[in-house]
Amino acid sequence: MIYGKITSSEGALVSFSIFEGTAADEYHLMITPSAGTSADVQYRQIGQAVEEFLVSRRLVCPTVIYHRYFSSDVANHAAILPLQERNLENVISLVQQPPALGNKILAWVYLASFHQSTPQTTSDTRTFTVSHNGYDHIYTSGMVAPQQKGSLEQTNAIFGEYASLLMRGGLSLAGHCIRTWIFVRDIDNNYGGMVKARNAFFQKEGLTSATRFIASTGIEGKTAQPGALVAMDAYAIGGIAPAQISHLKGLSHLSPTHVYGVAFERGTTVDYGDRRHIFISGTASIDHRGHILHQGDITRQTGRTFTNIRVLLEEAGASFRDVSSMIVYLRDLADTSFIIAYLQEHFPGIPVVVAIAPVCRHGWLVEVECTAAVAVQNPQFRDF
Repeated sequence: MIYGKITSSEGALVSFSIFEGTAADEYHLMITPSAGTSADVQYRQIGQAVEEFLVSRRLVCPTVIYHRYFSSDVANHAAILPLQERNLENVISLVQQPPALGNKILAWVYLASFHQSTPQTTSDTRTFTVSHNGYDHIYTSGMVAPQQKGSLEQTNAIFGEYASLLMRGGLSLAGHCIRTWIFVRDIDNNYGGMVKARNAFFQKEGLTSATRFIASTGIEGKTAQPGALVAMDAYAIGGIAPAQISHLKGLSHLSPTHVYGVAFERGTTVDYGDRRHIFISGTASIDHRGHILHQGDITRQTGRTFTNIRVLLEEAGASFRDVSSMIVYLRDLADTSFIIAYLQEHFPGIPVVVAIAPVCRHGWLVEVECTAAVAVQNPQFRDF
């Protein structure tokens, strides 16, 4: 993985990773605009920073696939976003998870530059699909069901709609969904309903502890719709073979998630001919029996969290040197200075966002998710 940082002409900091592959190069950008400016100025700075990055790398026709905006005030920022993004076709995720360092907006941008042929893209208001080399990479964002009464009912409706969306494309939740992000408003009160509905829906779809679940992060987050107690983003792949998908357990350090009543994989890998993608789910300070470790101690919880992630990466044949992006979620704003210093000491190159977003069990002070990529040679599979 290649890491770097640039500062745009308007003062936004772009921390980036580059994975160079046979079929395509992939880029993850974490963009921090100038603090103390208005939301519309920060949005403009982010857009300008992306353009300047593309010029600096001489990327003429890259495919911008996914935007995630971390917002301090989603109700107001949602009104500004369409003005800034009206010419973009890729999927955009906007979630209230306040940036820990005081910005109004931070951005995570994922893009790819394909070497031999230009991919086909299709989009609607919610889903963006990149089709290349026989694969359909399907990113879906902002799925909500505010018309339903509670978090259980809303979650059931969201998964039902998503399963129908996949079915219309000849896909299934069990066979093709790789990753979900589930955002729960007031997580201490609404997480239980989400979990109960997801467990029941997965059981119905054939996703069990004896088959597989899906890599996921379930975390505090709000959308611009006040009645939405649950929202979901998801990533699925069409054209993928079952043999290309594997799941990470980390059983020396982590328990199976079903031990404490939830249904997600610790991590998922997807193998292509030229690379392996690794999706590490939201991970916290937990032991192999499902117990919270070091309750109340941010220092030791952070250390255990990253130990758990290291174990999962190693199981996938990777290390922190292969991590392309990272999101750190903090329950308590007061822990910001510690976590920033920790990241600068241990992972100075990795593009990272630190957001204030309480974890699903109040004893956890920090949760971390990441993506990674490693070069492999799998002649039995098509390249990315």
